[in-house]
Parts: sequence; C-alpha cells; structure tokens
Amino acid sequence: MIETAIKQWDKCLEIIKDNLSTEQYKAWFEPIVAVGYDGTSLTLKVPSPYYIERIEEQYVHLLKSVISHVFGPATKLFYKANVAQNAEVKVADAGESAILKSGVHAQSAANANPFVKHEEYDDIDPQLNLRYTFENYCSSACNLLPLTVAKAIADNPECKTYNPLFVFGSTGVGKTHLIQAIGIRIKERNPRTRVLYVTAKVFENQYVSASRNNKAPDFINFYQSIDVLIIDDIQDFAGKSRTQNTFFHIFNHLHQNGKQLIMSCDCRPSDLDGLEPRLISRFKWGMTVELSKPDYELRREVLSLKAAQDGLTLSDEVLDLIATSITDSIRDLEGVVVSLLAHATVMNSEITTDLARSVIGNAVKLRPKPVCTFEFMVETIADFYNIDVDDIYGKSRKREISDARQVLMYFAKTLGNMSSTNVGMRLSRNHATVLHACKQVEQRVSIEKQFRQEIEQIRSKLS
Repeated sequence: MIETAIKQWDKCLEIIKDNLSTEQYKAWFEPIVAVGYDGTSLTLKVPSPYYIERIEEQYVHLLKSVISHVFGPATKLFYKANVAQNAEVKVADAGESAILKSGVHAQSAANANPFVKHEEYDDIDPQLNLRYTFENYCSSACNLLPLTVAKAIADNPECKTYNPLFVFGSTGVGKTHLIQAIGIRIKERNPRTRVLYVTAKVFENQYVSASRNNKAPDFINFYQSIDVLIIDDIQDFAGKSRTQNTFFHIFNHLHQNGKQLIMSCDCRPSDLDGLEPRLISRFKWGMTVELSKPDYELRREVLSLKAAQDGLTLSDEVLDLIATSITDSIRDLEGVVVSLLAHATVMNSEITTDLARSVIGNAVKLRPKPVCTFEFMVETIADFYNIDVDDIYGKSRKREISDARQVLMYFAKTLGNMSSTNVGMRLSRNHATVLHACKQVEQRVSIEKQFRQEIEQIRSKLS
C-alpha cells in the first residue's frame, strides 16, 4: 500500500501547493513524505516534532480538507518525526488544534532509547564577554541568593533544579554580568558544551531574517541544538507574537531534553506585559530570583575592584562620597571610576573629594532626563500633527487622528516606560489596542521613510 500512499500524497501536495505561497509550501510541506497507508490510516514522516505543531497550528484546515478529499473523510492521520512510537492524530474540526486535541506530546528517539547515539554538532561562538566572570562579580547580602544559584548551575550543569533560571531586576544591577558568568564557567569546565548568549532583540532579528529567507526551520533546528541558552532582556519579546510562538517551541524542546535555559528581565514574570500566558507560565517552572539595587557594601566593593583593575588609588573619603551619592546602578559607579581615571591620566589631576564631587555632578547631568509626562507627550504630538488634544482622547477614527493616537501610545511605552494597561487607561482603550498600535508604528517605521522621519522629529521634541 506504500505506493498508493505516495501517489495519493503527491495529489495532496499538488492541491496544497496551489493554495499556499511558494515559500510556505517549500518550508512546511515539501519535506513531508508518506511512509504508510493501510486503507484507513495515513502515516506522514516530518523532519521534526516542531513541524507537527506548526502544521497543526497554521494549516490544519487545509490539511483536513485535502486529506478528506483525496483519501476519504474517515482517514486517520499519523505523524512520524524521529519518535519512539508513532502518534495518532485525527484531523480535527475547523478551528481546533489537532495535536492539542489528541493530547500527544512528541518525544525524541534519542531520549526514548539510551542506546541511540546523540548527534554531534560543531562548536559555536558563545557570544560571551570574557570580562563577565564570577571572579569579577562583587557580592554582598543584597545579591547573595542569585549569586549562589548562578554558581550552583555553573558548577553542576547536570543538575536541573534551577531550570529555567529567571533573573530580574532594574537596569544596571548586574544581570547581564551574572548570567554570562554562568556560561563562561560552564565553557571553561567543558569546552564542548554548546553555550550561547543572545539578547531578545538579536533573537527577534535573527528569526525575522530567517523567515524572510525561508530559513525558519534551520533557525529553529540550530537553537534546539544548544545545551545552555542564555537570553538577555526577555521583556523585549513583548508584542512579538510570532517570535514568542517560535521561542515557545524552542523552550519546550530544550527543557524536555534536559538543556539549561537562563533568562534575564527587568521585571518578574507575573508583571510581564505583552507576553503570552503559556510562555510566562514556563518562565515560572524553575527558579525566579531578583537582583536588588546594590547596597552600600556592594557599591564600595564594586568601586574598589574597578579602581584596582584600572590601576587607580582612591581614598576612603572618595570611595564613601561616590558610594553614598550613586545608589541605583553599578554601571553608573563604574562610569564614575572611568571619568576619574581620565582626569588622573589625561589632566594629570589629583583625585580629591572635590574632583570626585564634580565628576559625580557631571554623571548625574549626563543621565537621561526624567521621563516626560504623558500630558506633555499628548500636547507635543497634537501640535506636531496640528490636531486638537481632545481629538486624541476622543473616539474619532479619522486617519490623521488615529495615526497620532498610535504614535502617542508608541512613545508612552517606549520613551515613557509606561505599561500597556496604564497607557490604555489614559486613553480609554485596552492594553491589546496599545500593543497593536506599537506594532503598527514599528512596522511603518521599517518601510515608510517619511513616517520614520516624523517619528525621529517627534522623538527629538520629546527628549
């Protein structure tokens, strides 16, 4: 019956090809082959379990119609994707996910059979900053717990008690340093481990590029081969539904195969806005730990270490002055030491408390200005587009007013650091409308030159 299956499946592919773009067909259906048919059950072989989930999520209606037309309405469908045993998946009714309805979960053959040799991969550049080691990471009571957990993972990567690890905290408290230190130590002790550090923005850009070039399966397969995946600034996935969906499948694959996932974020998982609940729930599976703002002891230690590394001698008075003046960010503390070093070497100045006070004052002045108020944004954008402020708050859907309102939502989130819910409440909209507006602005900026110039002009006025 295999010849019949192949011929009939070829007919299915011809119909599917006529209903999809060339890129979609080549990416998701061309690699599929029929490997069995007994008159009532059809078995298709796919490259990976991810194909099953993707097809069931995106193309289930088309697949149901085609198989019913060619093989008959009572035909049952089985997938074979390097699994220990075939999984029966009946073609579901319209609007339902067949793979979720069947309750089937793909399992890799390598995990199911311990005698199967694991595939070997070439080494990759882990993209780690070699300065971010545990030896260069200062500690005190305020960061003892996250540091202890990080070292536990790095020293015993086979133990998955803290998998995934989710580190959150405000800007400049040392999240990037800590999560990269884990990767560096793991690589030092086992160079063959495939460790990769990447920011959420870079991951998003890579995925978009892969999708445009019909390389999405290759992108997914690469990330599913990583042993320790470190994602920085996970909050940047907000509003990126396709990227979230792809990362969801990669996360599941890695976690199910015992690979370590490490993430950093500027807030705890429960406060994440614009991410799918199913993804947030997975962030909570392992260890969630907060990196607090540095206490006085930690600030003093950071200053002393940075000064020693730069060959700079700072008196106790200067150290106390800096540590008591800059309290929120380790990054700012290090910046002050760099400025003092410049004065000491270029200007040949003695580092006194007066000089330190001057440098601290400059550092404070160089910080971004306090976030402009929502009301100021409304007035500025209304003036730019020559419309009334009341129109932005109103219900009008005229193009020029709707565009201005979307631009306001975009800047309120990106420049004003307001949550989608807060922005929506100000404008009597819901958070989904705000997320949609931000996505629309980002898309237009990427393809409309004039609109991009308008955004930059408004940004200049607001900042």
